[in-house]
Amino acid sequence: MRTGMSALALGLLSLGLLPALPSVGWLFLLFLSALMCLFTRVWPIGWFLLGLSWACWSAQQALDDRLIAELDGRTLWLEGRVTGLATQSGRSVRFELDEAQSRRAKLPRRMQLSWFDGPMVRTGERWRLAVNLRRPQGLLNPHGPDREAMLLARRIGATGTVKAGEMLAPASGGWRDRLRQRLLAVDAQGREVVLAALVLGDGSGLAREDWQALQATGTVHLMVISGQHIGLLAGLIYGLVAGLARLGAWPGRLPWLPWACGLAMAAALAYGALAGFQVPVQRACLMLATVLVWRLRFRHLGAFFPLLLALVGVLLCEPLASLMPGFWLSFAAVAVLIYCFSARLGGWRPWQAWSRAQWVIAIGLLPAMLALGLPVSLSAPLVNLLAVPWISLAVLPLALLGTATLPLAGVGESLLWLAGGLIDLMFRALGLLAEWRPPWTPPPLSLWAWTLVCAGALLFLLPRGVPLRGLGAVMLLALWAPREQVPHAEVEVWQLDVGQGLAVLLRTRHHSLLYDAGPAMGTSDLGQTVVLPTLRRLGVNQLDLMLISHAHADHAGGAVAVQRGLPVARVLAGEARELPAVLGAQVCSSGERWEWDGVMFSLWHWPSGKNSNDRSCVLLVEAQGERLLLAGDMEADAERAWLESADAARIDWLQSPHHGSRSSSTEPFIRAIAPRGVMISRGRHNGFGHPHPQVIERYRRHGLAVHDTALQGALHLRLGRHGEVEGLRAQRRFWREPPS
Repeated sequence: MRTGMSALALGLLSLGLLPALPSVGWLFLLFLSALMCLFTRVWPIGWFLLGLSWACWSAQQALDDRLIAELDGRTLWLEGRVTGLATQSGRSVRFELDEAQSRRAKLPRRMQLSWFDGPMVRTGERWRLAVNLRRPQGLLNPHGPDREAMLLARRIGATGTVKAGEMLAPASGGWRDRLRQRLLAVDAQGREVVLAALVLGDGSGLAREDWQALQATGTVHLMVISGQHIGLLAGLIYGLVAGLARLGAWPGRLPWLPWACGLAMAAALAYGALAGFQVPVQRACLMLATVLVWRLRFRHLGAFFPLLLALVGVLLCEPLASLMPGFWLSFAAVAVLIYCFSARLGGWRPWQAWSRAQWVIAIGLLPAMLALGLPVSLSAPLVNLLAVPWISLAVLPLALLGTATLPLAGVGESLLWLAGGLIDLMFRALGLLAEWRPPWTPPPLSLWAWTLVCAGALLFLLPRGVPLRGLGAVMLLALWAPREQVPHAEVEVWQLDVGQGLAVLLRTRHHSLLYDAGPAMGTSDLGQTVVLPTLRRLGVNQLDLMLISHAHADHAGGAVAVQRGLPVARVLAGEARELPAVLGAQVCSSGERWEWDGVMFSLWHWPSGKNSNDRSCVLLVEAQGERLLLAGDMEADAERAWLESADAARIDWLQSPHHGSRSSSTEPFIRAIAPRGVMISRGRHNGFGHPHPQVIERYRRHGLAVHDTALQGALHLRLGRHGEVEGLRAQRRFWREPPS
């Protein structure tokens, strides 16, 4: 039985490794092969193929429900019903629309929409909306999150921006929305949003500072309704019934164990209903049901069997769940606890078991965190030792009890006020701890180093006295295995995918340079959310130079966040006086040259340029005869001035000036420098129309290879090898659109 279930689980999990889904014909053959193997009692292969065919079929259904390419970027009037809880982010309202219909085209069943300056929509309302539709896609950077995969896992078939709308029918049955509004209206000492997250699983309203504190201290799991919260509530109910039975206060005619399990499950389902039964809650409830059934009837099957059963159950219900990082972390955490706490000789005192659980989780989840590219909180074991009981035993019971007693005048408000005070105290402490010990983002490990870390964690978590346990600690040192260095006289170039902006990382053997820092507008700072995390994931611990081409927000907006997060030895800028004084930027000076590790760098600047774009600081990089020109946003006049300068020469690779605007990349400029290829950094469906069709046609006419972050994700080049530019989308995954 275990063998068959394990094979079925492996088949379901194999979905995430596929570069492309099989065609209908191959899928049918796969299913027939599975049935044939099961009929001939070749059980493992049969169950594996059955799981794989089911996962592929389910994934294909989700892909088929995506917005068709012909509607990408178009604006349509459509009708639909608001589902889930709408959230406010700055001046934008974000929500999901279900049952979307249009007279002009077939639409995906579910969409994720944003409405700038729009009304706060309610769950269950029906709206008629004018929406600029887009196929699901997101920024794609090295070792970073894959938004396209996460949207597919949630079966979001389209995203869009609302231009106008009218409500057709008011909300019906939106009790969660009404409850949230009630919770946000109480006085919880400024922590009303956190209360809504604990009670309803709605953490979208938390401030960025709160999320950063939670991530830095490894306590994000405390603010979302997950297995821990579900298990805690069920455990309290189970313990209450068991305690009454032990004291003789439970009715003798009712068997206490079935009632304890039934009431615990009922409490978990009720709490899950509060959270809207999202995938993490479904997973938690299914795992709890498995554990309770195991407790009633099947304890002889072992401790790992409930976990395996829950894993198979979750994947059968939603095969795409394996595309979400939370899926791997939650199951890995439970597996680690079972591995360390089951089948041990002797017992631990409660405080010993609790303290060991924290460092066991920290070490056991290391391989998963490394594989997912997530930062590792160094303070998490210590923080969770206190924060988990603080939330679980004090805040959460008060929050739930206060919510339940809101109809009683003054009672519910008082309990929620007290819960809010406890939350505020915890967040103040988390903020201090986050500043004291920020999270560690390890550089990407090679496969052999990651395998050593996995084996080391498994050995180190064995009981004391087991042979080779000490070897595990030694194998964990592979975390600091030397990564591949850039060869002498070469430059590793990453043009990051930052939407309508620019950020280019250049690394020689011992030096790092960042050219522009990504956009920041309003509450969105891609320097903080994209550039800085990507630099850390690539192993950049400090910058020898941050060069800001000019002061426009799409180039300079993220500079302060980058400087705040990494040591920066020097800052140069084309418009130093226009930048925040905290950067301490110096003026870019034409003719400045230097050499790093056999690579030549030189600057050009036209201070008399008529506009900010023409005053961009331009960087020329040369490695073993191969040349790259980073041109910022310089336009026609600046291009003409550069051609007249002594620096003008043939270029191999060009960062497309001004994102491919018609005012740049003039015919004389392209003819004179004659590059092999051009790298465009821009946002998909940007409002400026970049790159202009005339510019693209000019590139094509001159034989340039055109590389575009909006279509290919982050672009990678090894300058000095005379190779080609590679986009991250060239690494095929079945959920990604192939690069155009």
